[in-house]
Amino acid sequence: MKPTTRPKCRSLAALALAGVTIAASGCTVANTGSGGYDPDTLRIVLPQEPPTLEPCEGSLTSTGIVTRSNITEPLAERDSNTGELLPLLATAWEQTAPTEWTFRLRDGVTFSDGAPFTSEDAAFSIDRAVNSDLNCNVDGYVFGDEELSLQTPDPSTVVVGTTEPDPILPLRISFVEIVPRTTSMTEKVREPIGTGPYAIQNWDYGQKLTLTRNPTYWGTPPAFGKAEYQWRSEGSVRAAMLTNDEVDIATGLGPEDGAGDLGVPFQNNETTALRITGTEAPLNDMRVRQAINYSVNRTGIVKALFRDLGEPAAQLIPEGVVGYNSELQLWPHDPDKARQLVDEARADGVPVDRQIRLIGRNAQFPGVTETVEVIQSELANAGLNVKIEMMDTAAQLEYQLQPFPPNAGPFLALIQHGNQAGDAAFSVDQYMRTDGAQSAFGTTAFDDQIAAAGKLTGEQRQAAYAQIFADEPQKILQFAYIAHMRGILGKSARVDYTPNPATGDEMLLAAMTPTASDSTDQS
Repeated sequence: MKPTTRPKCRSLAALALAGVTIAASGCTVANTGSGGYDPDTLRIVLPQEPPTLEPCEGSLTSTGIVTRSNITEPLAERDSNTGELLPLLATAWEQTAPTEWTFRLRDGVTFSDGAPFTSEDAAFSIDRAVNSDLNCNVDGYVFGDEELSLQTPDPSTVVVGTTEPDPILPLRISFVEIVPRTTSMTEKVREPIGTGPYAIQNWDYGQKLTLTRNPTYWGTPPAFGKAEYQWRSEGSVRAAMLTNDEVDIATGLGPEDGAGDLGVPFQNNETTALRITGTEAPLNDMRVRQAINYSVNRTGIVKALFRDLGEPAAQLIPEGVVGYNSELQLWPHDPDKARQLVDEARADGVPVDRQIRLIGRNAQFPGVTETVEVIQSELANAGLNVKIEMMDTAAQLEYQLQPFPPNAGPFLALIQHGNQAGDAAFSVDQYMRTDGAQSAFGTTAFDDQIAAAGKLTGEQRQAAYAQIFADEPQKILQFAYIAHMRGILGKSARVDYTPNPATGDEMLLAAMTPTASDSTDQS
């Protein structure tokens, strides 16, 4: 593979759509060209290097897209198209007591280092991810403050106990990636051992990550013997690498990046929103939080910045997730009302001129820089003092996950929430409870309402969570929802793969095969 020369970017014509004015950037790529490739190697370019491949951080998009069900595997995995929970390392499960679930494990599975997989490894992995002091992302995202009990009556059985009845425990357990019981319990690992179809061959930090087919894999061997990951922050560069036959898969593309017919649109499960940390002035005033919502032109952002690759959002979850409320309406875009509310707060002594930090993540999604610039402009028009801070993944996580940095001051965090679990519990528990992993504030009464919803099943569960999404803007108002996103996956003609709603979070390499027309030599 030839090295890629980074492009020289030029400004394109400004877009003026739906009241939003932006300057989109386009790039030309110089000194790039196609070259030969190994037909047994799948070449992938990501927007950013994974900060880690630690399995208990697999719910982070930048980690999970490489790790989940490629290097490591869970006991069960949700079908993102149907919502059905499918067997993986577990073949069956049942609720054997009100606070107890029993999982039967698959026989004949080994880790990539040759060690056999048993119930002790399953119990260890759950204990490590949920009960340890590692502060795993999956713990806060999926389990909250839950402390699980674990029993291994035999090598093929693990029994998981909860403090309260949990009707969706198997779904939660599907987020725990299984590792050998020899894995550190006190330190996170960067390069894990797993049972998946691939194992890590080499990670040249900052340059390239190579996975190789796991010879001990229990399932059908994947079609490609290797997978090579690179990363480029600019979407136009990733698209150019695809069109120049330097890669086979390019993730996180936007409509303006130039992938052409090689860009495949798909419905992903990401929802973009502003999370408002309403604990300090001026954001602790409800009128200011309302003003932020009136300021954000959701329809304009989707139309002008996302090129209609998405849908304006009125809640944190999209249609198809348990708890989605179809009756909720978009918050109206009303700049005059926003200014009025800020003026009212100012008149009452609220320090509305105090600087508010607007924190985004580099390469978070296509057009993220332009999006935060537009939001800053809209909030400034309302009379608020907003400063943009773009961060890398590691730095941004400090403002995304509790505990937030001390003395951070008032800030807005641009979040992109994945709904791959298919149930609202995973959203409201972490984002709306007072002690949620990604929550800035809440109330005891609202916590009780959330807890009650989590104990229900069927239609009652759906109705309870739908009511939560209706009540949150009135009782808490921690968010300015922006859009339910759609994605574009760049895919070469040599690869047969259909993206699904989970592709942005976990991209299964074993689902990719060479097309019938692929040549064995294109050098």
